[in-house]
Amino acid sequence: MRRNIFLYLFLFAALYIIFQSINSSKGLEYQERRINKLENKIAKKDSLYSVLEDRLANTEYFTLLGNENTKEYFDNDNLVVEDIKPVIVDGLYAKNTAKGNDLINFVGDGRPFQINRVQVLNHRWIIADFSDGKKWGELLVEYFVNEDGSVDYNRVESLVYPN
Repeated sequence: MRRNIFLYLFLFAALYIIFQSINSSKGLEYQERRINKLENKIAKKDSLYSVLEDRLANTEYFTLLGNENTKEYFDNDNLVVEDIKPVIVDGLYAKNTAKGNDLINFVGDGRPFQINRVQVLNHRWIIADFSDGKKWGELLVEYFVNEDGSVDYNRVESLVYPN
């Protein structure tokens, strides 16, 4: 009798060990597949992040804050780019009046053209978007920062998109 009990215990223990080893190996395989899937997702996100970072660097090259030559230009005049940019942009928006903007050489249909968006490209040029509510156009402006901190604007070129 005692022999049978030990035999049954031995068989039960052997079956339990076999069950645990099979179960754990399947669990490990599942975890490895899951890890591989997550690593692939991370690799895709990293490559997407790299592409977006490159695009952002290319886009920021033609901005006041992204152009190193512009920063050096303003540093030579003892001006801080972060401080002068709002002055430049606000001065351009201040030219918008109820009669229009004197930098825009087009006449609107019923309403005057006014500047909507501005992008300062470098230490000399600005590109602006303007509209009268029906027609849209773009404007290339040359600007100069005077020693007293004022800004002078000159229209270089402008266009209105056809309807």
